[in-house]
Amino acid sequence: MVAALAIRASKKPLASALPRFLTWRSPGFRCFCSSSSSADLFSPPFSDAEVDVESPVSDHPMFPGRKFLDTVKVEFEIGSRTITIETGKIARFANGSVVITMDETNVLSAVSSAKTDGSRDFLPLTVDYQEKQFAQGMIPTTFMRREGAPKERELLCGRLIDRPIRPLFPPGFYHEVQVMVNVLSSNGKQDPDVMSTNATSAALMLSDIPWGGPIGMIRVGRIDGQFVFNPSMDELSLSDLNLVYACSRDKTLMIDVQAREISEKDLKSAIKLAHPEAVKYIEPQVRLAQKAGKQKKEYKLSMIMDNTLEKISGLTKEPIEAIFTNPAYGKFERGEALDKITQDVRAKLEEEFDEESLKVLPKAVDMVRKQIVRKRIIDKGLRLDGRQLDEVRPLHCEVGTYPILHGSSIFSRGDTQVLCTVTIGAPGDAQRLDSLVGPPTKRFMLHYNFPPFCINEVGKRGGLNRREVGHGTLAEKALLAVLPPEVDFQYTVRVNSEVMSSDGSTSMASVCGGSLALMDAGIPVKEHVAGVSVGLVSEVDPSTGIITEYRILTDILGLEDHLGDMDFKIAGTKRGITAIQLDIKLAGIPLDIICESLEAGRKGRIQIIDRMEEALGSPRTMNDGNAPRLATMKLDDESIRRLLGPLGFQRKKIEQETGARIALSDGTVTIVAKNQLIMEKAQQKVDFLVGREIQVGRIYKGVISSIKEYGAFVEFNGGQQGLLHISELSHVPPTKVSDAVSIGQELSVMCMGQDVRGNIKLSLKATLPKRGSEKKVLEDSNPASSSKHNVNVSVAILNDVSASAGGESEAENLEYSSSSTPSFVIRSVDECDSQGSADTQHIAKKSTRKSLPKPFPKRKIKSRTDSLRTLENQKVSLSMDVNEEESEMSICKKTKFSSFTKVSASKLKLGDRITAKVYQIRAHGLVLDVAGGVRGMYKFEVNGRRDFEAGKELRVRCTSFSAKGIPVFSLLKD
Repeated sequence: MVAALAIRASKKPLASALPRFLTWRSPGFRCFCSSSSSADLFSPPFSDAEVDVESPVSDHPMFPGRKFLDTVKVEFEIGSRTITIETGKIARFANGSVVITMDETNVLSAVSSAKTDGSRDFLPLTVDYQEKQFAQGMIPTTFMRREGAPKERELLCGRLIDRPIRPLFPPGFYHEVQVMVNVLSSNGKQDPDVMSTNATSAALMLSDIPWGGPIGMIRVGRIDGQFVFNPSMDELSLSDLNLVYACSRDKTLMIDVQAREISEKDLKSAIKLAHPEAVKYIEPQVRLAQKAGKQKKEYKLSMIMDNTLEKISGLTKEPIEAIFTNPAYGKFERGEALDKITQDVRAKLEEEFDEESLKVLPKAVDMVRKQIVRKRIIDKGLRLDGRQLDEVRPLHCEVGTYPILHGSSIFSRGDTQVLCTVTIGAPGDAQRLDSLVGPPTKRFMLHYNFPPFCINEVGKRGGLNRREVGHGTLAEKALLAVLPPEVDFQYTVRVNSEVMSSDGSTSMASVCGGSLALMDAGIPVKEHVAGVSVGLVSEVDPSTGIITEYRILTDILGLEDHLGDMDFKIAGTKRGITAIQLDIKLAGIPLDIICESLEAGRKGRIQIIDRMEEALGSPRTMNDGNAPRLATMKLDDESIRRLLGPLGFQRKKIEQETGARIALSDGTVTIVAKNQLIMEKAQQKVDFLVGREIQVGRIYKGVISSIKEYGAFVEFNGGQQGLLHISELSHVPPTKVSDAVSIGQELSVMCMGQDVRGNIKLSLKATLPKRGSEKKVLEDSNPASSSKHNVNVSVAILNDVSASAGGESEAENLEYSSSSTPSFVIRSVDECDSQGSADTQHIAKKSTRKSLPKPFPKRKIKSRTDSLRTLENQKVSLSMDVNEEESEMSICKKTKFSSFTKVSASKLKLGDRITAKVYQIRAHGLVLDVAGGVRGMYKFEVNGRRDFEAGKELRVRCTSFSAKGIPVFSLLKD
């Protein structure tokens, strides 16, 4: 029988109230509890309160063992946000671990250090930031359903954590340190990047790794002119400023800015407001470290002995000074000379068997070089290439380098050169972002590439590179501020920046080259964006760490960046700043030096923009033949179904036949084509499948679907049927419908309305020229009339047959008149004669094709015996098939020239003096309007008059007739 025990522990401890076997610990169970303060960490597992336990007596003990976790939590407020920092609950084996919480977003940062001797000459610090999909309650969409290689955002967040913490490690500490940051949960309202940096700072404070922290990082936005601290993602989308600021108690460590042309004055105000708010993160970390931190461990530091450094300095100082005092040395010549010095010193040390000096020789030579360069800059204000401290290197700008591309440019600043290209695509080409926060897609991309050949090295090209991603994102943020809004410019834009040669600040050169390429592509950007890198060389008091002397350098070289204390990249327009990235090597820089550097960057930026505007001052138009085209249309579900077809067959067919790309999203169809011709073809095919609202008087393209005795049925406008009556086939109706059209024939018809039955009435003859435009003149059979004056040009009437026949060699000469009168083109006599015979052959060939419409029935030209007699007497009359009232129209109206002959069109003779109007002005002569639709021509004389105006009247005399009977005139003098 199992007995139950009722235990009341009021006066005696619990252990004495129970039998001994009931107090044994169970090896398989633990109960995790936590205490909110350090005073509770060592409290007894049971208090003197009353505890009732009722459990059967069996093989299992009644009470499992209990374990208290040494959890420490600190809570504080910044702005309107409550922030919690906790340690001791998870990742307990890490050297230092912290979980930071803000608005249901939790981030874990764990720090570890390798147990090596640290015998190297650099700090191998690695920061791995990872966002897993479980943090937002989702399963990855990859094939393996797990996270893969780091994404761009993860690399950028890792750089954001690395930049402010790296300068605070002590000199000579070269042990491997790894920081791993994981987002445990996210509500999508707060960006975890700033939280991750603060958590990493707290984790380093808790660890035994020597580090000069803590630091604080904060994000500042500006909405309607008011600064907001730690804005949410929704607030950040309304802000014109995204400032990330990191600092120690009194110095700036890192700045990262994306803005919409904010002024230097406003940015200084934002930085000064951000500093005291960021400092609020520091005190909670100190309190946390006091409660749960470890004692800092003694690590071996890799330092150069003073006597070794002094010995190497004595051997290398003079030859190194000789190199740096000569501005004629280029980047590679200077490097080769320094390598030769190092090799000479190495040979001397090997002769002396000085192993200690040989181990640190490269680093010692670099330190001597650094001292020499910095001393010349601070004491004399002399830079490596002989420039002034605020002088920008020579600039070169070139646009339209490769015309076949949408946009291209080459930008050079000194020896730094980049090639930028622009590619414009459809909205569907936007990059998909698989991140916890932020927009799901990105329509503007700038990809920065740094190939090994740009610095004359050999290397392998791998995947995403942290440096390339960081530099490309900085240039992307700088240019994003001047792009038109998405509602006005729906294209996806990709800028590719290829570094051709590098000698300092290729990221800022990418900003300048990208701005030129965007304008060359015709993208309506607001204005040019330029960037410049500002450096700092300073002297620091070793005892206090205070900067005693400093010089600010504009447009730094690569070596000045390596030997200096700061790389302050500033990009923007003439009106304000669009992007900033500050990286330092010191353990902090005073805020007043940062503000002074902003002014130096503004002057250099404006100087570069002035040179860019000389190359291309405004965006080109996108009417170029190579410019892409984009069209959108709203369709209902039925129309989309017809456009797609079964399994998307119709859409794929249009894309294959035209080369255009069709995308559908929420009932909106987007067509993107490489040029206007492809766009028109794609729109025609889409309109044919989908159809549009039918408008009376509009011309549509259709296909003959069936033929009846009374007409033909045409399928057009997305499958709609219309009747093309036999009377609407041509101005002269054919005897049979099949003589004019055939099934499957494509043609353009005009909608004339609806009949009484509701059928759509179509017309083919409404799209054809009227009968008056089919007039022809009698071809002159006597060539002597034209050879008398050696006429080289004539006027040829264009009809529908000649227009189609001249599609190859004569297509450039065909011009159609908008009036009902015939159109003319000036040609030589020989060309007219050869064209006439070609037209006759072409007409005979066309008459055999019964399937084609016959818009122009052949007209018989009457010959008259009196015309032949007139030709024999060197007098030619024009004979045309016109109405009797038109043939009797007078050529000349009443004018002030009463002595001139007033003749009709049919009675024009050689030598007649008339008044004619200038109808058209050609390259070699004039087309004259005589009367009744009759046209003549006048050829410009050598060194003669050419200042004619259309519509003006001229006094002319008929001098001859062309081979086709066209009158040729000469100009009469006053």
